[in-house]
Amino acid sequence: MSVDPTTDPTEEHEEPVPIDRDSRGAQHQAADVALSIARTTVTRVGSGARHAGVSIRHRLLTAHQSDEEIRRHLVARQYAAYEAVREQAREEIEEVHTRITRLEQIGAEEGWTPEQRQEVKGLREERKRRTAALKDLSTVPFVPVEPTADQIKAARRASSTRRFIAMMVVVGALGALLVVRPQLLLLVLPAAVAVLWWLGRRPPTLTQRPIPERLLARPELALPAQASDDISDEEELPTYAIADATTSDEAVEALRRALVRAGGDVAEVTEGRREPWGWSARVRVRTGSPDDFNKDDTYRNLITLLRLRRNGLLIEADPEAGDSCTMRMLLQDPFRPELVGPAPYRAPLSGSILNPFDFGVGMDASQMAFTLAGLMLLMVGDSGSAKSGISLAIAEAITSCTDAALINVDPVGTGVGALGDAITLNACMDQELIGDVLDFLLKLCAARARQRQANGWGDTWRVSPEHPAICASLDEWPQLNEKNKKKLIRLLVLGRKEGIWFYCFSQWGTKDYLGDAIGPKLKGKMLGACRRVDVTELLGGGAIAEGYRADLLEAATHTEINDAGQVYAQGLPGLPKRPLRYKFRQITPEHAARVGAERGKAGLPDLTLTLTEAGLIEEWRKLVARSSGTAGSDEPDVPHVLSVIADAFVREDDPAFLALDQVHAYLREDDAARWGRWDDRDDKGRLRELSKALTRALRAEGVELSTERITEAPGKPSGYYAAAVQAAMAKATASEE
Repeated sequence: MSVDPTTDPTEEHEEPVPIDRDSRGAQHQAADVALSIARTTVTRVGSGARHAGVSIRHRLLTAHQSDEEIRRHLVARQYAAYEAVREQAREEIEEVHTRITRLEQIGAEEGWTPEQRQEVKGLREERKRRTAALKDLSTVPFVPVEPTADQIKAARRASSTRRFIAMMVVVGALGALLVVRPQLLLLVLPAAVAVLWWLGRRPPTLTQRPIPERLLARPELALPAQASDDISDEEELPTYAIADATTSDEAVEALRRALVRAGGDVAEVTEGRREPWGWSARVRVRTGSPDDFNKDDTYRNLITLLRLRRNGLLIEADPEAGDSCTMRMLLQDPFRPELVGPAPYRAPLSGSILNPFDFGVGMDASQMAFTLAGLMLLMVGDSGSAKSGISLAIAEAITSCTDAALINVDPVGTGVGALGDAITLNACMDQELIGDVLDFLLKLCAARARQRQANGWGDTWRVSPEHPAICASLDEWPQLNEKNKKKLIRLLVLGRKEGIWFYCFSQWGTKDYLGDAIGPKLKGKMLGACRRVDVTELLGGGAIAEGYRADLLEAATHTEINDAGQVYAQGLPGLPKRPLRYKFRQITPEHAARVGAERGKAGLPDLTLTLTEAGLIEEWRKLVARSSGTAGSDEPDVPHVLSVIADAFVREDDPAFLALDQVHAYLREDDAARWGRWDDRDDKGRLRELSKALTRALRAEGVELSTERITEAPGKPSGYYAAAVQAAMAKATASEE
């Protein structure tokens, strides 16, 4: 057999190289992780750059200095000139005295000439005159010329200009050095990135600093004594609006006069400070209690005397000093977007449920950062208090963890369903499924108690990626049927030790809605805009007087956001126990859907090992199949059209009502062919046909729900009230007792 010399005989026997699919998958996974890390780094460094820029601008504009501090600096210059005149007189007397002493020594040793004798005589007379002049000068008190508001502004501008020039000199010198020695970039650039990374989690505090002690310690720099010191009856002093105060002393005096006029026995008002939202000050009373200022009549009187907006006075009792409190006088929104900041990006599987999460800011510019681990939480808030948004913020943090799985429970809505694939199990709008999920968690409590004992883990479950915590977000607690309420209350008692934690949300906090007086016993409590009885039920009868004024918060309306997302809190690990108002950063449904898809793709915490050890893995898989709709099931408990209407309220952040036009958008999104048939008509005709079609559809589903005139909305359109929709949902989903 002949062989072609141009052909390599081995080529006939070469096999195709198999594609290493596992290797390619690992490469893609590593690329995803690297991309996630890069995105997190860029986001954090970008936040740090913004924080640094805001801080530098705050300093360059001298916004950290109050008008009172600048006034004291200006008066200090006058006092320095006042002292310089007297110091010069003393130096001149000392110089004359030195010359006399030198001539007296000469005279004692050598004798004086007639000229020297005359000179000594003249010097002594001069010393006598200068000493008398200094004595007269010393009797003249220091009376400063108080700087005007324009002079203070001019001094602030001059200081800003000097700071800017100094900064440009430093930046220019550094730039020149880097041009000459470019290798220094290897040191400067990483250091700068590290600093920006560090600043990325530390929002700047854009408030005015306290007046330096060196200025406060000099009494001659203080404002002249107020005329009120010489008035025997202080109640006759005229009050003035806190908005008219331009310095800390004026703000302190405005508050003091208002408190005295309102009947307070005020010992002192101190620590006046301009805040981004108004003024704050510390008040100490001689008799009575600071809590008295929170009584309805007194509180309303103070609002009037200080010319504040309604509910614009916050009184925080000092737990360490029973005779003192902090008063905050609001002249504008304390939680403007630039102060609250955007929601942070959390990469998939990047956190731990054991670590604190940053959810927002307090009125004092402190971080609202607390730990979710071991927390049984109840938030109470009216419709429009942003319960749905807050529950979504908490759930978003949970789903970023490697050691926590999220269960979404809502008897009448979709709960935190916007997180999509990041949720481990959904139990929504199905009382039977919710009851089975609660039963499963009760069984898991017992199983984990046995596992703890067998593993020698002590009194609490040891959370880890192999044995994750089970975190349940439960919305609309009062809409649970009675059986499920009892199961939930039992879980709230048993679950904490077993790493099974509930974060519950309700419009009401009293026993008749929750099914038992469990609220006050829960460790964590948050209060949005709600009734006064909810505050006292959860926090105790003295909570209102202490300053927990959630009853003053205003829920959002159809057109105004008001105080939505603002809360008072107690028992949150890492936050002080004080009546401070906080604001949650908003997690939009779009943001939740985006990060939910990322986390679902990256993979969720695996419960297989821990549930297999508990002997409950098969029961869990059946629940997951039922919740995802892959298991055979009967018709859903909730009629479909009613569920779309209820979901519209959830997605609109639980308003008190929705106009028919608003509901139409969600119906059209659900089934455009069915509900978009009248879009070619004018609004009046479209809504008339929609109303008739909805009435027929709901009647066919056996639902008793009709449109009503929304008298609170402009134009009084037709629509649905939330209470009516919730009643229809409860009736439709109620199980037989």
